[in-house]
Amino acid sequence: MPRRAPQHDVSDDQLSVTTPKSSAAGLPAVLSSIQHAQQQMGAKRTLLTLLNVNQANGFDCPGCAWPEGEKRHTAEFCENGAKAVAEEATLRRVGPEFFAEHSVHDLAERSDYWLGQQGRLTHPVHKPVDSDYYSEISWDEAFQVVRRELDRLHSPDEAVFYTSGRTSNEAAFLYQLFARMLGTNNLPDCSNMCHESSGLALNETIGIGKGSVQLADLEQADLIFVVGQNPGTNHPRMLGTLEEAKRRGARIITVNPLPEAGMIRFKDPKKPSGMLGRGTELTDLFLQIRVNGDLALFQALGRMLVDAGAVDRDFIEAYTWDYDSYAAHVKSLDWGEVLLATGLSEDDIAAAHAMVTSAQRIVVCWAMGLTQHRNSVPTIREVVNFLLLRGNIGRPGTGVCPVRGHSNVQGDRTMGIHEKPKPEFLDALAQEFGFQPPREPGHDVVESIRAMRDGRARVFMAVGGNFVSATPDTEVTEAALRTCALTVQVSTKLNRSHAVTGRQALILPTLGRTEIDVQGSGRQFVTVEDSMSAVHASRGQLRPAADTLLSEVAIVSRLARTVLGANSAPWREFEEDYDRIRDRIAAVVPGFHDFTSRAEQGFVLPHPPRDERRFTTANGRANFSVNELEVLRTQAGELILQTLRSHDQYNTTIYGLDDRYRGISQGRRVVFVHPDDLAERGIADGETVDLVAGDRRAERFRVVSYPTARSCAAAYFPETNVLVPLDSTARGSNTPTSKSVVIRLERSAPRPVS
Repeated sequence: MPRRAPQHDVSDDQLSVTTPKSSAAGLPAVLSSIQHAQQQMGAKRTLLTLLNVNQANGFDCPGCAWPEGEKRHTAEFCENGAKAVAEEATLRRVGPEFFAEHSVHDLAERSDYWLGQQGRLTHPVHKPVDSDYYSEISWDEAFQVVRRELDRLHSPDEAVFYTSGRTSNEAAFLYQLFARMLGTNNLPDCSNMCHESSGLALNETIGIGKGSVQLADLEQADLIFVVGQNPGTNHPRMLGTLEEAKRRGARIITVNPLPEAGMIRFKDPKKPSGMLGRGTELTDLFLQIRVNGDLALFQALGRMLVDAGAVDRDFIEAYTWDYDSYAAHVKSLDWGEVLLATGLSEDDIAAAHAMVTSAQRIVVCWAMGLTQHRNSVPTIREVVNFLLLRGNIGRPGTGVCPVRGHSNVQGDRTMGIHEKPKPEFLDALAQEFGFQPPREPGHDVVESIRAMRDGRARVFMAVGGNFVSATPDTEVTEAALRTCALTVQVSTKLNRSHAVTGRQALILPTLGRTEIDVQGSGRQFVTVEDSMSAVHASRGQLRPAADTLLSEVAIVSRLARTVLGANSAPWREFEEDYDRIRDRIAAVVPGFHDFTSRAEQGFVLPHPPRDERRFTTANGRANFSVNELEVLRTQAGELILQTLRSHDQYNTTIYGLDDRYRGISQGRRVVFVHPDDLAERGIADGETVDLVAGDRRAERFRVVSYPTARSCAAAYFPETNVLVPLDSTARGSNTPTSKSVVIRLERSAPRPVS
């Protein structure tokens, strides 16, 4: 049966469509930020809170992971950052009386937007076996519930410990320590669904799974590629960096199936010229690529560089491996296949090639438009090939720049949140804490869902995130969670995952990034790592939403004391003084010496390719790779669907029902399709269709005629997650293929007359 849309959503007749915008930010972004903030926080609290976002003595934005520059503006936040802060610092509350009124079944019928708008969770609550209601529970009894269920497991590997990117370094380190002392590496995280393909490809090719770029490199580059990415919505502060790069003379090539307002023109709301003037045109060349055509594009550019002899032979001979195999492979490239895969013309690719050969310093930025395909890992390896050809890694103004989405998703991985940890990390844990961590790989996100579905995992715990809405194959994921004996969610606000429970369920409310955290030794701070490997402190400034809240560190510490015993590690000491956690991190994780004192000013973690042109691969060199060109082919009537966010959305959090830049108001069930593709199918703009992928169906989407790439379509997640099969994942990284779903459009059946 097709998954039924939750009730209480805005009805179809309220949705309206206007012309897409051709610029981002400016006065509309300022007004939207103020409106959202005042609705949630009130005027005075809005001013006091927003002025502390991303400041040296303030708190890190709970939104994206784009870094701050050396000189910080008084208003160092973007529109979506303001929305994220407002929702966390909201005055609305969800207490025990709310759960007495709303059953789990009722919550499951509500929309994601409605759930998120109810406010901050204030008390731990428990859904007992055979009950449809959560009710208040003490913290001590909540931890005992978890202990009892963990004690009933036949093996620690029957427990799964998920983490989102909002978790601090300190909490993440303790969380993985707890799981490993329990005896499992089942530590899936949101990286499994976003940049896992990037990390794997970069580890294989340059020896470290992180980007090599700092902000200064973007500002010094001659040419910047922005590929499979929409900074105007997902990383708006990146637009300011791109504007500065343009001011210094850089040119920008944008590669995307959709024209995005932010990459067309940026109006910096921090400047009078941005508020009142025309702003800055960012894109010099727009390559409107067919979905999944990126590997073909970079392979074609590489072929043209090899043919022209426009490669850096000195760099290649001194630092790389297997160039000859790569060169032989690209010389056999079939141009007909390239043009089919990319949907571009020969003139388009030639124009990009001309810009490449005239540039001495090149940076390639990308996001999930590259990482969520079957061939994502070879695609990113091909990006590295392209950069290696002209020595564009390891010198100023060059490098790889995977742009992380969530504020500390990269830091979580650095802290050991990984189902396949490196032996060196486990060795350091063993030496520091005197126990033998498990060595067998654990479950990633997809494997965790399979394990729950098959009865091989019976306890699921999540610190942050919204697992149900973030994952693929909605029906399978929900059914898998419902087979668990216990599900535990550590959260600040309600989300879909609270309505999809095991036989027992706990919601444990926690402090937000914005809030003051006082423990036994006094006021605490936490740290985060941004997309560019910079680590810095974050200090909450607001009074907690309720006196009953615990910090993530306190929750993990008390749970560990309850389950493992107080003597397994100094858990009480960790809870009372976060400096003690940082001391242990410094002993285990390279690059964190003098952690607490250095966190005050912030520091950048070592990156051998960037810092020394040293490649920590097995052979000590940067590796060229041979990647077969695969063309994602469609049959008559089919389209390639990519899932994406609306402008009123961050990850799975829905701030509102508008997508201002794409011209959508008061609705989310829309599908963007090129007018010529609609004409070929005899479907009119504004009709209601079902999106059908094999035997999967997402019902009742409004068709929006839109200038997408031909044979492609786009629609929002999580509404379209139902179309992504659990077993359709990127080879190697196991990331769901949410950016390349082959669909057809079928007219929706008329609504039944009530």
